[in-house]
Amino acid sequence: MAPTPEQVTAALATVNDPEIRRPITDLGMVKSIDISPSGEVVVGIYLTVSGCPLKDTITRDVTNAVMKIDGATSVRVAMDVMSQEQRKVLQTKLRGDKGPEKEIPFNQPGSLTRVFAVASGKGGVGKSSVTVNLAAAMTAQGLKVGIVDADIYGHSIPRMLGASERPTKVEDMIMPPVAHDIKVISVGMFKPEGNSPVVWRGPMLDRALHQFLADVYWGDLDVLLLDLPPGTGDIAISVAQRLPGAEILVVTTPQMAAAEVAERAGSIAAQTHQQIAGVIENMSWLPCPHCDERVNVFGEGGGQTVADALTRILGARVPLLGQVPIDMRLREGGDEGKPLVITDPDSPGAAELNKIAAALSKRSSSIKGMQLGLAPSRR
Repeated sequence: MAPTPEQVTAALATVNDPEIRRPITDLGMVKSIDISPSGEVVVGIYLTVSGCPLKDTITRDVTNAVMKIDGATSVRVAMDVMSQEQRKVLQTKLRGDKGPEKEIPFNQPGSLTRVFAVASGKGGVGKSSVTVNLAAAMTAQGLKVGIVDADIYGHSIPRMLGASERPTKVEDMIMPPVAHDIKVISVGMFKPEGNSPVVWRGPMLDRALHQFLADVYWGDLDVLLLDLPPGTGDIAISVAQRLPGAEILVVTTPQMAAAEVAERAGSIAAQTHQQIAGVIENMSWLPCPHCDERVNVFGEGGGQTVADALTRILGARVPLLGQVPIDMRLREGGDEGKPLVITDPDSPGAAELNKIAAALSKRSSSIKGMQLGLAPSRR
């Protein structure tokens, strides 16, 4: 017996759009369902835009879902493209009844997304590697995570995550590519082919950051990580203005020269009134290949020094969240787009990153920054 339209619809409800991460039936993407008496099923699908880079993924997922139905002998997926009116309806569905307002969703009173701005005093301390692996670790722990590659000049997150797809534009919304179940956006995804530099002044950097935060459809994230450029320049200032509730994560290495510069990057919180979530010491030590000893290639104590200095400056405890050892696989994973916490979660480096991710994922019971909806009584 051939499957019924109701059975096919139920099967399609299990298929999520790869970018929006919601069922295609909820998004108005199912155009038609035709079933022959012999069990041949033809499913019409609306793509959000012509030339959607993930149409093959949608075709595969629809085919696999429908073929699981008893009586389905074959499946063919016929692609069409949404009209402008349909895209506007989709945009309203995703953004709510307020319409396409250019608001940053993470600043809204009801937002439950924790935002971490990953900062460093200088380049070369492994800030981007830490960001990518923290995101992958949090995702493995069941959280919905996104990354903004805010290091406009030195963007490297797409390579480190293996994110090769380009963003899709739906009306004035941008659908971020997904890699390892992490949503990610970077200026590198918008450049023409090649490794051409980005030559922008401050106002353009601020505009790009705002677009990444307001124009990208992030959905319901638990955590958003921003990979900041080194230092305390335009982007760091823009993040403080655009996302005043963002918590700062300071990444340093053990040597004092790096620690002193990292302290400057973290002390910006005293001026912007942001909270520092903690300090992460990267490249802390190297496991000796011939014995069980630790080799302190870059010295020791820099991370704790930064944490103690920031505690004195801010008048609130800044913890040293962890010390990540040197691991060649961490670098190799970044080059290959495969985070270490995924490929070798039991390695010393991955174990430390997983521990840090778990600590950051725990919400404090503080009501600081929350709007309680209280109003003075009238007598």
